[in-house]
Amino acid sequence: MSNNRSPAFTIIEMIIVLAVIAVMMSFVYPMYTGATERAKATKDMSNLRQIGIAMQTLLNDNDQILPATTTWPGISTSTTPVLYSKYIATRKVFQSPFDKRASAETNTAPVSYSINTNMYVKLGINPNMLRVVSPASTFFMAPTYAGNPGVSASWTGTTTSAPDLPVGAPAEPKGTHSTGRQINVLFCDWHTESLTFGPAGTAGTFQDWQSIPLGVKHWDPTQ
Repeated sequence: MSNNRSPAFTIIEMIIVLAVIAVMMSFVYPMYTGATERAKATKDMSNLRQIGIAMQTLLNDNDQILPATTTWPGISTSTTPVLYSKYIATRKVFQSPFDKRASAETNTAPVSYSINTNMYVKLGINPNMLRVVSPASTFFMAPTYAGNPGVSASWTGTTTSAPDLPVGAPAEPKGTHSTGRQINVLFCDWHTESLTFGPAGTAGTFQDWQSIPLGVKHWDPTQ
């Protein structure tokens, strides 16, 4: 009588198969995470571009005067000139994909981007964008968080309270992507770039506030 049963895997063969799968996953996972991060960086840049376009329109309608600092995204019932909902239809544009908080369309929706505080400190009351000396080199807006951007609690801005982006972003220990070495920035001429994050003493980096060489990216709108 013949035996038609298929031979079973031995324990050693199963261990070998699992080891091969583990090795394959070790190659695939970095590729997956890298692609995911690149997609987030692209979306983040797209958000900044959309905000920049909307901000141009708002400024054209308001004699180039910047909106109030703590309510710049705005709420639908606000009397202050705002981006939402006249210039941007959805609040999701104000939330970076690196900001892991739950998205919302309420009046306390997450806001991940803030304005360079020097726009108000250096340009005075009713800051006018026409006074920016070198728009193509001056930071206007970037993601704003305190601590590790990969932690939800690091992001605190909301529709009714978007803190200004502090000069040199001292509360931000690293960038949002490329293992903390890059951050997306909107400039005062409304173009966007992925900029090297720090150190503060390296001219032209996102955290540099000590030097303002001609043509180098910087924080001061009066330079």
